[in-house]
Amino acid sequence: MAVNERPYSTRFAVGDRVALAVEYEGSAFFGWQAQKMPRLRTVQETLEEVLGKVAAAPVSTICAGRTDAGVHASHQIVHFDTPSPRDEKAWVFGGNTLLPPGVAIRWARPVPADFHARFSATARRYRYVILNRPTRPAHFGHLSTHISQPLDAALMHREAQCLLGERDFSSFRGAGCQSSTPMRNVHFVTVSRHGDWVIVDIQANAFLLHMVRNIVGTLLAVGGGRQPPGWTAEVFAARDRSRAAMTAPPQGLYLVDVIYPAHFGLPVAAPGPVFLAPLLSD
Repeated sequence: MAVNERPYSTRFAVGDRVALAVEYEGSAFFGWQAQKMPRLRTVQETLEEVLGKVAAAPVSTICAGRTDAGVHASHQIVHFDTPSPRDEKAWVFGGNTLLPPGVAIRWARPVPADFHARFSATARRYRYVILNRPTRPAHFGHLSTHISQPLDAALMHREAQCLLGERDFSSFRGAGCQSSTPMRNVHFVTVSRHGDWVIVDIQANAFLLHMVRNIVGTLLAVGGGRQPPGWTAEVFAARDRSRAAMTAPPQGLYLVDVIYPAHFGLPVAAPGPVFLAPLLSD
């Protein structure tokens, strides 16, 4: 049975912990995290406002990964403790009725009290979507990054393989990163071409601020011929952010999966974004 075909029969009592899968288009939002400036619209405050209406009480959420302004998600995971008795259908369909275009709840599931959307996750997966053709797009311009010069996707893939394993990612760490360590464990990186589309697919235990976009920016410099083959490894070994290329734009980046231990029983779905589904397979 597919995720959206199962019966929405679970009833949540007060204090029960709920996990939600949320997808959103980041173009209209100033990132995930709620800001002190009230005029900055964020996904978190938009979602919490709607969940609060469903619950008729304040709801506070915690997410798996705080995406930046303009970055999208097809599989963001959040959790909250329900302040009111509600059933699964109320959270999903009631929430989606109230949410603005560009944000949708995919599913709700009961999880134990020790589940934490951020700290229980064992890995995150991102995809960076590039439209590689000479002319600018009329469609999907805000959902992908347009690169007009030809890219050598096979070369970019070879370049990226030096990033695998548990390593020091200081060269790809954004200014202002609050992590206590630059060490991250990259499980895989692939770069593949599908017609005019070039997709960078990367999974790691966690990511530093702007890490994916900084990696993509460096791969683009090599794939576009501005830097020679082997430059990615040189940049990586330097452990110096000033040695890397410019940060790639946010609109091409998607959080497409968050992985948790199987005992939590969360649904496993094919990673997005959905508009590329005919081209991509997991």
